[in-house]
Amino acid sequence: MTDYREADRSRLKTVSITRRASRVGPGQLAHPPGADASFGAFWQALPSVLAANDLRYVVDQMARAVGRRGVLVMLGGHVIKVGLGPLLIELMRRRVITAVAMNGSAAIHDFELAAYGGTSEDVAAGLDDGSFGMAEETGRDMNAAIAEGARAGRGMGEALAQELSRRRTLATPEASVLLACAKLDVPVTVHAAIGADIIHQHPTADGAALGATTHRDFLRLAEALPALDDGGVVLNLGSAVMMPEVFVKALSIARNLHGGKPANFTACDCDMQRHYRPRVNVVERPTAAGGRGVQLTGHHEILIPLLVWGVLDQLDRR
Repeated sequence: MTDYREADRSRLKTVSITRRASRVGPGQLAHPPGADASFGAFWQALPSVLAANDLRYVVDQMARAVGRRGVLVMLGGHVIKVGLGPLLIELMRRRVITAVAMNGSAAIHDFELAAYGGTSEDVAAGLDDGSFGMAEETGRDMNAAIAEGARAGRGMGEALAQELSRRRTLATPEASVLLACAKLDVPVTVHAAIGADIIHQHPTADGAALGATTHRDFLRLAEALPALDDGGVVLNLGSAVMMPEVFVKALSIARNLHGGKPANFTACDCDMQRHYRPRVNVVERPTAAGGRGVQLTGHHEILIPLLVWGVLDQLDRR
């Protein structure tokens, strides 16, 4: 028999649970439904632990910022195509969101829903015969608006929003974040990577116009960021690469030009899974010297409605 030594459990020192610090107690537990079936009751019934506390914190900061500080929402395309535009529009109506920044995909889904009443094609099916991304109206109309915007010195977001605003008929105007930004005077910027969006495949795509308008929007975003200083909120909703990269560069410009501002704001990333760039370029690095970074992980179509309803409920209780 091999002579292996074993730890002597009889010599272990234990402590009373009454002296041990416990991180979860009765006051933090979730509550089952009661007579009050309102959203507010549901919100209060969430457990006071981990992500539920993080969600409450972000909601509280957004509600506190109204009328005082900026709230920037950065959007990836999936957020729009799963139907969350109307919720974001309501936050704009209530003066919660003060600026919107989209990647090119978000702008396309928003424009298609508003103008034609449908979006989100079957990529796999269209890729086999090369028809993916070849919608005539989408490429023609969006590229024309962008080219006109370049000639007039507009940003891409402004150009697309104005194009929707002047159309006599729209299929689903109530769903469009771009259109709502134009109507509610909320600045909207679009940040495109040439070759990454379906309208760049179209024969009418003008690289110079795309570059000029999206670069102008980059500078407009940088100038909007100081409004986040000392209590603002930036939300990255569903953009794993483009918006985090754009944000960190725009933030450097803003701090360079405005004496280190913005600082001490809340930065929150909401996505279905956690990615490197949103974590470091939105949540961690921008708040390293002050403020707080939060990552909330879940399906957009569930997580973002919870966030929006939480903010609206807080505002209604004032």
